[in-house]
Amino acid sequence: MARHDALFPLEYLNVAPMIVAIARRVSKRDVPGRPGQRLATALNEAGPSFIKLGQILATRSDLLGEELAKDLSDLQDRLPPFPGAEARAAIETEFDETIDEMFQSFDDVAVAAASIAQVHFAVTKDDREVAVKVLRPDIEEAFARDLDLLHWIADLVERARPEFRRLKPRAIVETLSATVELEMDLRFEAAAAEELSENFEGDEDFVVPTIDWGRTGQRVLTTERIHGISIDDRAAIEAAGHDPVEITAKAARATFKQIFRDGFFHADVHPGNLFVIETGQIAAVDFGIMGRVDIRTRRILGEMLLAFLTRDYRRAAEIHFEAGWVPADQSVDVFTQACRSIAEPILDKPQNEISIARLLGQLFQITEAFQMETQPQLLLLQKTMLVAEGTARTLSPDTNMWMLAKPMIEAWMEETLGPEARIRVAVEGIADAVDKLPRMLEGIEETSAMISGGRVRLHPETIAQLRRDSAGGGGIVQSLWFFAILLLIIVVVVKFS
Repeated sequence: MARHDALFPLEYLNVAPMIVAIARRVSKRDVPGRPGQRLATALNEAGPSFIKLGQILATRSDLLGEELAKDLSDLQDRLPPFPGAEARAAIETEFDETIDEMFQSFDDVAVAAASIAQVHFAVTKDDREVAVKVLRPDIEEAFARDLDLLHWIADLVERARPEFRRLKPRAIVETLSATVELEMDLRFEAAAAEELSENFEGDEDFVVPTIDWGRTGQRVLTTERIHGISIDDRAAIEAAGHDPVEITAKAARATFKQIFRDGFFHADVHPGNLFVIETGQIAAVDFGIMGRVDIRTRRILGEMLLAFLTRDYRRAAEIHFEAGWVPADQSVDVFTQACRSIAEPILDKPQNEISIARLLGQLFQITEAFQMETQPQLLLLQKTMLVAEGTARTLSPDTNMWMLAKPMIEAWMEETLGPEARIRVAVEGIADAVDKLPRMLEGIEETSAMISGGRVRLHPETIAQLRRDSAGGGGIVQSLWFFAILLLIIVVVVKFS
C-alpha cells in the first residue's frame, strides 16, 4: 500500500498507527491516479485474497463513498496463468485418470486466469467442446494466511474505532471467508449453475451452460463451452445480425427474473461473463459468486422501488421503518426528507440515465445519520445492478434497461403487492397454521400426559375440551377454514368486480 501511495484507508481507520506511520515515511508520493485507483492497484499486487477483499469493498459505497467504491469495482480479478502442466496434473489427481483418458484434446494455454482458478478449453472423447476450470495450486494455504491478517485488521478497526462497528468489519471478513470457502470447492459452483439453469429452463432470453458432472470435482469444474460475443461488443453484435436494444431488453428481463422472481442471481455480471450466442440469447459463465434475496426482502424492495418511482417519498420512508432497517426512534418525517433529497436528482435525469442501482447506493450512504443496519444481501444486489446498468448503457446508450423491463416489473408488482397478493399471503398463513395443527395437538397430548403425571395441573374441563377438539377436528380448525373461505370469496370479488 505504501508503494502505491494507498495507505489512506488505514490512516482513516486509525489501524496500527505505529506501523502505518513507519510505512508512510518510506511510501511513494505523487503516484498518478485517484485514491481508489491507487488502492485497486495495491490490492491487485497484494494477491488473490486482497483482490477478493477489494471486490467486496466495492459494494460498500456507504463505507467508502461512491467514487472510491466505483474505482474498486474496476478491480479486475486477473492474474498470470499457472503452467498448463500443473493444470493437467491437478485434473489427473482429482479424477485418478490421465488427460488422454478423459479428453480427446486439451489446450495447455489458459483462456482466462483469475485469483482462484483458471480455465482451459478441451474436447471430450465423444466430441463435445468443454471449458475446464482448475483451482490454482496451494490456493487454500495462501487464502488461509491472508484471511488471518484480515481478521486481525478487522478486530483492530472495531477496537480502535467503535463507531465503525455498525458497519460490521468483522462481518465483511467473514463474508469474504465464506465466499472464498465456497469458491474453492468447485462442486458448489456447479450446483449454483445447475440451479440457475433449472430456473431458466426453456427461457427465450437467457441460457446457462450444461454441467459435465462426470468431469467435475472439488478442484475441477467442466461445463459446456460457450461460443458467443461479449455482451459489451456492440459492433460485433450488430454484425452478427442482432439488435442491441433487444439484447438489452433480454438482459433486463433476465436480471429482473433472477432478482425478483427467483431471488437467486448471478452476482458477477461483468462483460467477460456474459455472451450473446447465435440464437440471440444471453449465456452466462462463471458462477462462483451468486446472491440470494428472500421473498420478504424482495417484497420490501419492490414496494420501496415502486414508491420511489412514483415519488411517494413518505411511503418509501415508512417501508424502511416497517422492514426494521431504520430504528423506530428515528424520525419518519426527517427520513422522508432524506429520501426526497436522494431520489429527486436521480429521477429528474433523462429516462435513459436513471439508475436504480445509484438510488440504492445513495440510500446506503445515509446509513450513519439514521443508524441504519447494514443489509449485506442488498449491498451485493446493488453492486450487481450497477454493473448490469453499466453494461446495458455500453450496449444501448439511449435506452434504460429498467424501462425495457417495465411491463414485467408492473406485472410482478401487481402479483406480489396487489390486493389479491395480500389476501393470498393471508390465506397461505392460515393454511400453514392448519398444517401445524396436528403437531400442536400432539403437543397437547404430551402436555396431557405431563398433567396426568402430576407435573402440571389444569382444570378438568380444560383438558376435556382440548381432547374433544383433538378428536373431532374441533372449533379451532373450523374457524380457521371458515376464515380462509371468506378470504377466498374476497379474492373472487376483487378479481371479477
